[in-house]
Amino acid sequence: MFARLKAFFSTPGTGFRAPQRVFWIALAVRLLYITLAHTYRVRVILDHFQFGWEAGRIARAVATGHGYADPFLGPSGPTTWIPPLFPLLLAGVFKLFGVYTALSAWMILAIDSVFSAATALAVYEIAARCYDLRNRAIPTGARSYPIALWSAWLWALYPAAIQYSVHWIWDMSITTFLFAWSLVVALRVRGVGEDADNPANQTTRRWAVFGLLWGLIALSNPSLLIFLPACGLWMIWGTISGMRLTLPALSRITARALLAALLVAACLAPWIWRNWRTFHTFIPTRGNLGAELYQSTLEQNNGFPWGPTLPLAVDAPEFVRYKTLGEVAYVKEKNDAAKIAIRQHPRRIFDWTLKRVYFFWASVPHPFEKHPSIEVVREMDFSILSITGILGLLLSLKRRIPGSWLFAFAFLLIPLLYYFVTVQARFRHPIEPLITIFTVFLFRSAEPRKGPHKDPRMKTPAETSAKTEPAIQTARA
Repeated sequence: MFARLKAFFSTPGTGFRAPQRVFWIALAVRLLYITLAHTYRVRVILDHFQFGWEAGRIARAVATGHGYADPFLGPSGPTTWIPPLFPLLLAGVFKLFGVYTALSAWMILAIDSVFSAATALAVYEIAARCYDLRNRAIPTGARSYPIALWSAWLWALYPAAIQYSVHWIWDMSITTFLFAWSLVVALRVRGVGEDADNPANQTTRRWAVFGLLWGLIALSNPSLLIFLPACGLWMIWGTISGMRLTLPALSRITARALLAALLVAACLAPWIWRNWRTFHTFIPTRGNLGAELYQSTLEQNNGFPWGPTLPLAVDAPEFVRYKTLGEVAYVKEKNDAAKIAIRQHPRRIFDWTLKRVYFFWASVPHPFEKHPSIEVVREMDFSILSITGILGLLLSLKRRIPGSWLFAFAFLLIPLLYYFVTVQARFRHPIEPLITIFTVFLFRSAEPRKGPHKDPRMKTPAETSAKTEPAIQTARA
């Protein structure tokens, strides 16, 4: 099993194997930072709520035998507030190493670091396939991958790419890993960087892996599902546009795409069944959208709700109402209130939406936690990478880089839900592997400014003088 996983991630025989030292150095840097900076020492205020926030609370309930429940401070019953992949992983860590212990914190951050470091291998393959293999005449063994290598090392060592794996006990690193490798599989199916007409690209195995990856993404961060149809259609279109369509060929393509869709549904099926049995309603991924949307319409939040959606006090009236009504009824009530607020204040909601579009890419400002200069540097770093990423994407589209339209769909679609609800810096993390590649491509595409073009038929003054001087002397003689 391990050998098969290793073969999948290293893709032997295709010429896209990233240097293994990239992964190991990336992992070592992350683990050393966790250990030396003591980021595993989570503050104990509010009964360790910063240890995974709602995911940590659910994980504690699972580990202590109370089921998938209690996402806030006090007991409140079963929940679908967040999808189950990360809370169940954290619950497993709690069962092995203790609930809210420093060792559990170190272990879950280490697991996040493994996923973050492995993302560098996906970054390498995406860049190698799309940007470095422009000349097919070069033998596979002699090809060089400057953009892929720089991109992989940038992801491995750049602090902005490291931060979520060493500081945040949340799903960002796992989600980003899954999303990056789903893009790798999509490129393999299209044969980007290889012989696109090779039928070996369109294998049932690749489509199955694609479906499993997206099934796990749906259980980790279902907001990314908005991109899945575009990605699937891009894969199918690239196949049918480069081949002579026959009924058997079309049947094979359709069957493989349906297999991927069925595997996504199969990953979600146990979760959907649990929700149906518990709440007697259809909840495919998570059930907190109405409450989050309501928070985004409140004037005191100014379009950017921070912190938990419910008050962190068991005797707070809002929490008591949530517990009394039950989660499904409470979220429905808040969803109805949000729709009323949107109808009553359309201009204010529109202005906030425009602000969220801007701050998704420029970094949401928040109160200074340390020194103001640190906050300024953070915002500059965030916004500069957005600018270089977008410019690199536009340059890719201009130069017709393979896969660039797939990446453009990711940039356009993934932020959409956040524009209408709320934005935070961490929401951009799943597309940051692409931003890394685009940034490297942009700077490596820069060329020194050339001087004015010299017409070979035109002579310099010195050349003209050298030719005319003998003629003048002859005339004088």
